[in-house]
Amino acid sequence: MQQYIGRRLLEMIPTVFIVSVLVYAMHRFLPGDTITVLMGEMGGAANADPERIAEILGLHKSGPEGYLAWLGGLIRGDLGISILSRTPIADEIFWRWPVTIGLALFALVLVILIGIPIGVIAALRQETAIDYVLRSLAVLGLSLPGFWIGVMVVTFASVYLGVLPRYDYVAFFDDPLANLRILLLPASILALQYIARIARMMRGTLLEVLRQDYIRTAWAKGLKERVVVTRHALKNSLIPVVTLLGLEFMTMLGGTVVIERIFDLPGIGSYTLRALGFRDYPTVQSVIFLYALVVIGGNLLVDLSYRWLDPRVRYS
Repeated sequence: MQQYIGRRLLEMIPTVFIVSVLVYAMHRFLPGDTITVLMGEMGGAANADPERIAEILGLHKSGPEGYLAWLGGLIRGDLGISILSRTPIADEIFWRWPVTIGLALFALVLVILIGIPIGVIAALRQETAIDYVLRSLAVLGLSLPGFWIGVMVVTFASVYLGVLPRYDYVAFFDDPLANLRILLLPASILALQYIARIARMMRGTLLEVLRQDYIRTAWAKGLKERVVVTRHALKNSLIPVVTLLGLEFMTMLGGTVVIERIFDLPGIGSYTLRALGFRDYPTVQSVIFLYALVVIGGNLLVDLSYRWLDPRVRYS
């Protein structure tokens, strides 16, 4: 196991390097002159210092020199200064990141607690009315985009109920119950499509496992349905589902951008969207690189979970 983890960590180095190069080169390949555009965003030449902007973006240095300086800052934890807020980017990310992670984790918990049981029930009651209803709901969940549902919920509450939703964010460790109440609706909307996907995947993989010979043997022994499903079928059918969950969680982190904007949550997503609107490239670069690291690390954790689900899996 240790050798496998060590090898995977070494394999991540080229990936992280390529990602860092692409992220750093992002603003250099944008059409137009970046400094001129930023000066316009900041109110014109009278209110902006082009040399200072070039220094912040690293444009006063050559490409390789600027990249090495930026990479050295990342290694030291110095992500630079935000052009928009004039504050260290690392400080902004430090207090905004828990909001986004909390929202995505809450949504992931809802996906697991709702999506997997729906898939199991649909598989065990295949071709019955329950199966048809659950499959129809899954298709409906896939058909409705989360951002549209969020907008409709806020619009309905404010226009038709006369209640303007307020989401004065409270940190989890300050008041866990208040935090969960604030995140419940955004997390539910974020999780809706993923619940449908996981339910469909769970149903398909469980049906495939239930057709295996060892499952037929378990039925022939007279074991109860609960025992056959929980002890013999469920773990083996979860491996593809866990893989999908890992990928979906990474997608959820990106999906928080719109949800945070709709519900005015002070997370990384809304911060990034605002930075994009004001062409705050140092902030966008840092956030994208951070997201990439989370995705790479998440994929490793998903791979390591296979051994727990199926002891037959060997890492070599």
